[in-house]
Amino acid sequence: MPLTLKVEARKDTTKSDIKQLRAKGKIPGVVYGKKVHSTVITIDEKELRALLRKNPHAIIELELPDGGGKQPVMMTELQRGKVSKEILHVDFHQINMDEPVRTVVSLEFIGEAEGAKEGGIVQVQLHELEIRCLPNQIPSFIQVDISNLGLGENILVSNLSVSAEIEVKSDPNELIVTVLAPQKEEAAEEVVLLDEKAEQADTASETAKQEQTV
Repeated sequence: MPLTLKVEARKDTTKSDIKQLRAKGKIPGVVYGKKVHSTVITIDEKELRALLRKNPHAIIELELPDGGGKQPVMMTELQRGKVSKEILHVDFHQINMDEPVRTVVSLEFIGEAEGAKEGGIVQVQLHELEIRCLPNQIPSFIQVDISNLGLGENILVSNLSVSAEIEVKSDPNELIVTVLAPQKEEAAEEVVLLDEKAEQADTASETAKQEQTV
């Protein structure tokens, strides 16, 4: 079910006006699309943050200002300060519910990897998957079962099983998750190799000395 969000019209667009808006807990933005003329808006910062925590890629039913009615939209861009990371601006794109859209969904990892039980380390490389489908078929998340992963094994994008209505757009060869061998064992192996090399170097040095004295 789409999330509902109400926005207000914004007429003042100077830097001073925008700064005052942010001081009042309002975030400037814009909404655009085939059925919506590009409209500058403001949105309550608390409501926007709640949306970001819940699902930033969800379909939103936006209540447009000045009697514009409700329109399904998606957030297309969120601008933040480079240093402060505060939200500066947000863009919404009006969509057609009968046309496929391209978006990303979160990956949810379930199960305990077999390799982890043996001391391995589960390393997640990809947290979101890019997909294309109709708006009402966008899942809240896609589950990735890692319970059968052994030491040194991994899951690629191509290994995922998704609904037939969903087209995966991420690189099929992209690594999602892997199970690394225990670090202690790797460190121990490195120490053994170093000791062997040192022993070989000592032997070579001793041989060279003996050859010099002969």
